[in-house]
Amino acid sequence: MEDKTTALLTEQLRHASNMMGAQIQSLEAKLSHQAAMNHQRLALLEEQMRDHETRIRAATEGVTQFKLFSGLASGGSGLMSLVALLKTFLGG
Repeated sequence: MEDKTTALLTEQLRHASNMMGAQIQSLEAKLSHQAAMNHQRLALLEEQMRDHETRIRAATEGVTQFKLFSGLASGGSGLMSLVALLKTFLGG
């Protein structure tokens, strides 16, 4: 009777060991998949950040150029008005 009990216990321990091994492999696969997903998300966020920064720089450059041209145009217009005013007063 003891041989059967020993064989049964041995088989149960083997089965439990196999089940634990399968569970560990499953957890490792899930962990690997999660790490790959995290890496992909991080790469996407970094790319979006670089793109956003590029867009902000381009917009800032456009605004700066517009301010410069607008200031030059306004200054030129003001200068021409001053010349016309002096011409009128000086009788030209």
